[in-house]
Amino acid sequence: MRTTKAVRLLAAGVAVTALTLLSACGGGTPDHEDEALGSKAPARPQAQKPRVNVLPGMPPVEDPADIYAADRPDRLSPVVKDFPSRVYVPNTNSDTVTVIDPATYRVVETIPVGRQPQHVVPSWDLKTLWVNNDLGNTLTPIDPRTGRAGSPVDVHDPYNLYFTPDGKYAVVMASMDRELVFRDAHTMKVVKSVPVSCYGVNHADFSTDGRYFIVSCEFSGEILKVDTARMKVVEQEKLPFHGAMPQDVKLSPDGRLFYIADMMANGVWILDGDRFTRPRFLATGKGAHGLYISRDSREMYISNRGEGTVSVFDFHRNRLTRKWELPGGGSPDMGGVSADGKVLWLSGRYNSEVYAIDTATGTELARIRVGSGPHGLAVYPQPGRYSLGHTGIFR
Repeated sequence: MRTTKAVRLLAAGVAVTALTLLSACGGGTPDHEDEALGSKAPARPQAQKPRVNVLPGMPPVEDPADIYAADRPDRLSPVVKDFPSRVYVPNTNSDTVTVIDPATYRVVETIPVGRQPQHVVPSWDLKTLWVNNDLGNTLTPIDPRTGRAGSPVDVHDPYNLYFTPDGKYAVVMASMDRELVFRDAHTMKVVKSVPVSCYGVNHADFSTDGRYFIVSCEFSGEILKVDTARMKVVEQEKLPFHGAMPQDVKLSPDGRLFYIADMMANGVWILDGDRFTRPRFLATGKGAHGLYISRDSREMYISNRGEGTVSVFDFHRNRLTRKWELPGGGSPDMGGVSADGKVLWLSGRYNSEVYAIDTATGTELARIRVGSGPHGLAVYPQPGRYSLGHTGIFR
């Protein structure tokens, strides 16, 4: 959410089990269920895996039963294996990026960038970190090998940034311009601007085959389905909750369901992306905002910004299993999981701080002071072959 402007179920094996949820009704508060139609954790890979007919030019899917198979602990690409481990925090009100050494929990640098930096986004080829200076209408490149910032690139209204799975295009979430802007992934020159009729396009994730992606529209409570190759919105629907404000989007490990955090419905919508039917709902906590997958693909961490908690969803058990409370409260927002999978890093949006949370116990390991309005922080480097954008969606 802008500071100044406001999930077919495929289980590994042959048995499929689903828990039925009540859908939220428009105008009311969604039922506070702790179970959801979810995806089973992937079983051990079969000797011969089925091939996925992917978007031309996209890397092959390593394991159709687990799209995050390349994201295992410390499985770093040769491209990034020598990069220093850092946490990059964009401070929307301070127009800076705070750089933290995760080994010591100390701030090692503060980088001046453009006006209202919203997210730090790893490029598809993993070589560059792009700072989205929303109101500054620029992207600031940071070399993660040296930590040095380069010359800003003119890009209008870059609230958020994604990359098509073939690595050809960057997709700018131009929230206030009400556009999805496809740009050359390297030069950032405009290839096609796609007007949208919803308000506040902000977050997205791609299907297993990369042929479409789901986009959340924060200010009008809608979701879009976009054909990647045609660069065209093919379906659109309004979420069944009055005042919905969808945020982060994440695909299930088996690739069948999309999860969409909703900070006003206080939970997560669960969508069959292929069918694009009415989504189901899972209540998690006040101000549900960010979604992050564990390194073993068994759990998803959900930051509840409005109550200072993190909910843990277990894909194997198809339900919420734990809720971690930050001592003294806080406003956990966006972030990522450490390369070894042991620490969840989240920005404290309204508290000028960053939280390091033990993923085994939920214990707060550190609380670090940063600039004002910290938002889409990136933990880098992370395991994976390529990046789809945001604060690090790796496949």
